[in-house]
Amino acid sequence: MRIPLDYYRILGLPMQATADQLKQAHRDRTLQLPRREYSEAAIATRRDLLDQAYALLADPAQRKSIDEKLLSLQYEEDADAATIELDDQHLIGALLILQELGEYELVLKIGRPYLSSGTSSIRDGRFGDPRIVLSDIVLTIALACLELGREQWQQGQYENAAEALETGQELLLREGLFAGVRGEIQADLFKLRPYRILELLAAPNEESGDRQQGLRLLKDMLRERSGIDGTGNDQSGLSVDDFLRFIQQLRGYLTAAEQQALFEEESRRPSAVATYLAVYALLARGFADHQPALIRRAKLLLFRLGSRQDVHLEQSVCALLLGQTEEASRVLELSQEYEPLAFIRENSQGAPDLLPGLCLYSERWLQEEVFPHFRDLAKREALLKDYFADEQVQAYLEELPADGEWVTDWSMAEQGLVHHELNYGSTIAPSRNGRTTPVEENIGGYRSATATLTTGVAEASVSERSPRSSTNSGESALPRSSRSGRNGRDRSASSRYHAPDQNVPRAKAPRENRRSRWIVLLLGVALAMGLGFLMIRALRALMNPSAQTASEALPVQLDQPIVNLQPASQPVTLSGNLDQSLAQRVVETWLDAKKAAMGKNYDGSKLAQVLVDPKLTEWQQNIEETKRENLYIEYDHAVKVQGVEVSPTDPNQATVKATVTEVRKYFAGNNPGDVQTDRDMSVRYTLVRQDNQWRIKDWQ
Repeated sequence: MRIPLDYYRILGLPMQATADQLKQAHRDRTLQLPRREYSEAAIATRRDLLDQAYALLADPAQRKSIDEKLLSLQYEEDADAATIELDDQHLIGALLILQELGEYELVLKIGRPYLSSGTSSIRDGRFGDPRIVLSDIVLTIALACLELGREQWQQGQYENAAEALETGQELLLREGLFAGVRGEIQADLFKLRPYRILELLAAPNEESGDRQQGLRLLKDMLRERSGIDGTGNDQSGLSVDDFLRFIQQLRGYLTAAEQQALFEEESRRPSAVATYLAVYALLARGFADHQPALIRRAKLLLFRLGSRQDVHLEQSVCALLLGQTEEASRVLELSQEYEPLAFIRENSQGAPDLLPGLCLYSERWLQEEVFPHFRDLAKREALLKDYFADEQVQAYLEELPADGEWVTDWSMAEQGLVHHELNYGSTIAPSRNGRTTPVEENIGGYRSATATLTTGVAEASVSERSPRSSTNSGESALPRSSRSGRNGRDRSASSRYHAPDQNVPRAKAPRENRRSRWIVLLLGVALAMGLGFLMIRALRALMNPSAQTASEALPVQLDQPIVNLQPASQPVTLSGNLDQSLAQRVVETWLDAKKAAMGKNYDGSKLAQVLVDPKLTEWQQNIEETKRENLYIEYDHAVKVQGVEVSPTDPNQATVKATVTEVRKYFAGNNPGDVQTDRDMSVRYTLVRQDNQWRIKDWQ
C-alpha cells in the first residue's frame, strides 16, 4: 500500500533538519496524542510510523538515499508525488498523520473507498480487527469533513463548507457512531447557517433552486427563534439584536415579492418588526408595480403598529398614494418626527395644505429609504407622476370609499374587522353599490374617522386652509364631510358652497368629472415636482440619506450596522511543515487580524490565533488605547514571503522573510485623516510552533 507521504512530513520537518531536530520532533510528535475517540490500535499504528520515520532519517545512509529521491522529484512536473510503501496494518496511522498535516481531501480520497461497496477489504482482517478498523476510518473521515468544512468556512465558501460538514454528519448517522463528534458537526452547521443563507440568496435570479434553499433555511431559523424578534434558540449564537441586523442585511438580496410573502407571514405571530417590514414590502410593490391594492394592505398593517409606535408618516404616505389627501394631511399633523415634518412644511410654504411637501417627501423616501432594500427595485426610479398617471391606478382609486364614509366605530374596526382582515381577504363585506369587497377595502374610513375625532379641528370657510393656520376664524365652521369629496379630494367649486344633506345618499359622480379631478391633482403634483426639483437635489447632498422616520420607533432600529458574520470562534489552521506556502498564510493571517483589531469595530478576537507574547499582549494593549482615544485605522496590505528558515537547533522555531506594502487610513471618530503608505518593507518574522500551530512571536 502506497501513501502520499514522505518521512520528513511524518515528523513535520524540512529536509534541512539537523539530527537534534529529528530527535526533538520525534519526541514531540509521540507525546502529541490524537483525539480520545481513537482506538489504542490506531494510536499504536501512528506511533509505529513516527518510529519508522525517525529510524530511517537517523541513519545517515538511509537519509542520504531518501534525500536523493526527494530532490529528484523536484525536477518532475508533479513535485508532490512523493509516496512511501506501508504495510496494510499502518493504514489508520497514515490517515491520522495526513489529517494532522491538514490534508483533509487526501484523507477523504484514500479512506472513503474502504466504506463504499461494502467493507470486504476491511472484513478480511488485513488492516486489523474489522470492527475497530471500521470505527477508526469512520472517525478519521468524519473529522476530516469537520476540519475541511471549517477551512472552507474561513475561506468564505459557505455552501462547500456545509456540504463537507453534512457529509461527515451523514456518515456518523449511518454508522451510528461517535455522537459527540456528530454534535460538534451539528453545532457548526447551526452557526454556519446564516452565512449559507446570505450566500444562497445572493445567487443570480436564474439559480432559483439555490435561492429557494436559502429561503427554506431562513424560515427554519425563524421557526426555531419563534420569529424575527422572538426569544427561541436556533443555535446560531446570534442575539436578538444581531439577528435583527442579520435580517436587515439579507433584505437587499430578496425581491419585493419575496419580502412581502415572508414578512406578512411572520407578522401573524405577531411580530412588530415583521409587520413593519411587510409594510415596506407592500408599499414598495404597490408603488413600483402600480398596484394600490397592496398599498391598502400596508395601510391596514400600520393599524397594528399605530397604537404602540409613531407610524403617522407611513400612514400619511399610504393615504397620499391612495388619493386620500385630506386624511394624509390629518395624519401627518399627528407625527412627532421633527425633521421630516420640517422638510414637508418648508416645501409647502404658500400652499393651502401640506400636500406639495408631502409629495416631495414621499417620493424622496420611497427612492432613498424604501427601494434600496429590495433586490429588484434598488435601481428603479420612484416617480409619483408615473404612478398617478396610470389609468388602472386612477380607476382603482376612484372606487375607494371616501374618508370616514364607511363605519366610524373604531372599536369595531380594531377588535373585529382588523382581526379578520389579518387573514387577507377571508372576510367579505357589502359595499355601497351592492358589490362585495374585502374588508380591507373599508379600513381607511375607520382610521380617518378616528383621526378626525382625535384632532378635533373644525376648519372654517368654504375653502381648504393650511393645517398650520389658526382655527380662530370668524367665519362659520363646516364639518370636514361638507368640504371634501371621495378620498379627501376637493369637490367642484359649486359643491363647496352647499353642504349635502348627510341623510341623503350621494350619487356617484360621472366618470368624466372624476377624471377631471384626477387631471387637476396630477397637474398639482407635477407642479410641486417641478418647483421642488432643485431643492431636492440640494437637500439630498446636505441631509443624511439614511435618516430614519418611524423606523426609529421600533424596538430595534433598522439602520444599525450589519452583524459581523465572521466565524471568529473557529481556530485558524496554521499547522504542518513550515514551507513558503504555509509561511505566506501565517503572515496573511496576522495582517488580517491586525486589520480587524484596529478597525472600526476593534475586533481583536483573531490576534490570539496568530500571535504569542510578547506581541500578543502588545497589540491587545494597542486596541484598548486606540479605542479609548476614539481612533481607528483602515489597512490595505500586500505581502510576499521571500524565504523560510527553520532553526537548526529547534524545529519549533523559524524565521520568515517577507516584503510587505501597507496603506493606512486614519480616522478620528468618523472623520477621515491622513493616508500613509509604506512600500516594500522588508520584515523578518520570528515564528514559534505551539500546540502544532505556527504563531508569530516578534518581527523586525
